[in-house]
Amino acid sequence: MKDLRKFYINGEWVDPTHSNDLDVENPASEEMIATISLGGQTDVNLAVAAAKRAFASYSQTSVDERIALMEKLLQLYMERYDEISVAISVEMGAPISFATAAHADTGRGHINAALEALKQFEFERQVGNTRIVKEPIGVCGFITPWNWPINQISCKVAPALATGCTMVLKPSEIAPISGYLFTEIMHQVGFPAGVYNMVNGDGPNVGAVIAGHPDVDMVSFTGSTRAGILVAQAAAPTVKRVTQELGGKSPNIIFEDADLESAVSGGIINMMSNTGQSCNAPSRMLVQSSVYDQAVEIAKQAAESVVVDQPTSEGWHIGPLSSRVQFDKVQGLIEKGISEGAKLVTGGLGKPEGFDSGYFVKPTVFAGVNNQMEIAREEIFGPVLTMIPFDTEEQAIEIANDTPYGLAAYFSTSDEERARRVAGQLRAGMVSINSASQDYAAPFGGYKQSGNGREWGEFGFDDYLEIKGITR
Repeated sequence: MKDLRKFYINGEWVDPTHSNDLDVENPASEEMIATISLGGQTDVNLAVAAAKRAFASYSQTSVDERIALMEKLLQLYMERYDEISVAISVEMGAPISFATAAHADTGRGHINAALEALKQFEFERQVGNTRIVKEPIGVCGFITPWNWPINQISCKVAPALATGCTMVLKPSEIAPISGYLFTEIMHQVGFPAGVYNMVNGDGPNVGAVIAGHPDVDMVSFTGSTRAGILVAQAAAPTVKRVTQELGGKSPNIIFEDADLESAVSGGIINMMSNTGQSCNAPSRMLVQSSVYDQAVEIAKQAAESVVVDQPTSEGWHIGPLSSRVQFDKVQGLIEKGISEGAKLVTGGLGKPEGFDSGYFVKPTVFAGVNNQMEIAREEIFGPVLTMIPFDTEEQAIEIANDTPYGLAAYFSTSDEERARRVAGQLRAGMVSINSASQDYAAPFGGYKQSGNGREWGEFGFDDYLEIKGITR
């Protein structure tokens, strides 16, 4: 058992003010692997006070000084890259190959993207007789999730550091080990005391305190829409800036002129990656009626070829869900899909054969779904795909947009005119055409109840900056 009960405040590892231990579970074995402490208001107060003191000087550092610190951060992160990969695999069940190639790489990618953006970012410009200055917003509070732990830590911490902000991080208590390692790296870099602080805890006792703290100038939250509403409510009395990256129920439209085999199989792989625990997963596959039955057969074969295996095994496969709570939720929604009358194409209730322990689930596909069913509207957050038929382009767009979410949208077509037309009508912050991949310099964020603000690259800087006009 790893002892990870200390917090990081004002450049030092410190004991919690009150003992409140929580054991961390390996979701593949259901064994306890580490112990953290859950903090409270006093711990948050100490961390925020440290960040506030540090802001006075760190906000005045030069771009060159911050570049040097971030270059060292990138170097030390890469030196401990394999440790980060293993930590993520153990804490949230990501297969080790995927944890290494995808999860851990997000830390590298976001630090590097922020570093490159910093080198060319325009913090000042002249407009008429007014000098426009972009200044760091102040103390930032970060509340991050378990599904992509290092991704969400690094895409918040890196732009905050680059723009001259100070911060308090609350990693997920479900998957805190990689965040603890990241904090060790931050300490190794030698950022000034108080610039970066980390307090473990749960939502009500640490997350809500950060969100409502009068000395926190902005809060950035990633998680469910339900929890995001609570964060915004806690932040409202202090009128601080709130940025949120929340839930999704992303459509994947496949038109009859697409490469059907590639589009459907690729959609399955994208959906099942990370065991379906991605907010931008293409979880609703909308297929034109003329090729729908064929697409269902392709989806069946593709889903049944998805291997479920232990996180320690090399190669591409899916591991367990992150926790018993998540397992029970996904099982409940699979049961709901069956009771709603959707056709269970493959997968279904229970664990895959051969898995007695761990929160493993069957890759599942439902066909004959309409967009009013709960499985088409609720973010399942597991390897469960719903397939919905449509007749016309207009109907496809209508179904795709008929959701409270608007994070991502995907579609496949060989018609260039249609590609431009459809991309312009989808109400989502990110649109992928014919399986194109997003890079770390592109903006990440959504419309509607998928949140507000944008992360990644230079687009991630805006939320950490105030704009001042100086006229003379």
